[in-house]
Amino acid sequence: MENGINTSIVSNVLGSASAGILARVATHPLDTAKARLQSLNGVSYKGPVDVLRSTFRYEGVRGLYRGFGTVIIGGTPGTIIYLCSYDIFKDKISSSAFNKNNEENFVVHFMAGILAETVACLIYVPVDVIKERLQTQYKTDTIKYNGGWDALVKISKTEGLSGIYKGYGATLASYGPFSAFYFVFYEQFKSWSKNYIQQKEEKNNDSTISTAADNTMTATTTTLPLSYTILCSASAGAIASFLTSPLDMVKLRLQVQRGAAHQLSSMNTNTPSYRGMSDALAYAWRTGGIAGLFKGAGARVLHFVPLTTVTMTSYEACRIFFHQKLL
Repeated sequence: MENGINTSIVSNVLGSASAGILARVATHPLDTAKARLQSLNGVSYKGPVDVLRSTFRYEGVRGLYRGFGTVIIGGTPGTIIYLCSYDIFKDKISSSAFNKNNEENFVVHFMAGILAETVACLIYVPVDVIKERLQTQYKTDTIKYNGGWDALVKISKTEGLSGIYKGYGATLASYGPFSAFYFVFYEQFKSWSKNYIQQKEEKNNDSTISTAADNTMTATTTTLPLSYTILCSASAGAIASFLTSPLDMVKLRLQVQRGAAHQLSSMNTNTPSYRGMSDALAYAWRTGGIAGLFKGAGARVLHFVPLTTVTMTSYEACRIFFHQKLL
């Protein structure tokens, strides 16, 4: 039993690590486009495609993958903690006294998603701060970062620990609801898909009640076919990322905001300074209305759909692969 638990933990860790790396390689340019669209840096873009084209033209592939090293080094442990924590919290909440029926449901998935994000943000936030500063810096910036480590050192010296964890509350307010909504929709779509497949197989085979009871495809067991996993993850990612786009925009603007001393010396005097999350939201609404709140939403969806799809598909597949190899 203990060996089985250890095997499951190791396979989950290896699966989540593989998923995190594959997903970031595939989607980082879209994340760069999202960051540049959402930040207020005096540069105007027509949309995500324009950002990608302009960045590649003037900065090459290196510009598209700015901050990528930081994401891989710091983000991979974050992904491991995030996905493994979700499974752990989901199991604990499902079997707790709080859940009398010991069944997975909306509340279980919602709470597990938020709790997993709360833990993972201890790593995600510093990674995001460094990554987004690198992604949004331009030649006119007073502070120039020559990579992730240089950014970490300079931010630590000039802004302290608060600079490294700038926007932690906004990140939780953004990614907490995202994770909650994502896993609620993802698990629900998976359940519907499994029920659909089961009913389809029973109908095709003209199954009796007794044979249906022996069918391996149920609402809570058996891995879905790859095409269904992709569809479930992509749909959940699109819905969750769009709904939480205003919160993500605020998070980014708070995180790329320099320390007070460096704001005074900034060459870009048009960049506003925010006192907090509510102030940033109010500014976005005041200056752009609904469109201002959802600025960069398209790029966010374009980024998160492949990110969540590759992450969850790879995680499910790699977890099964490593589990079989370790048995």
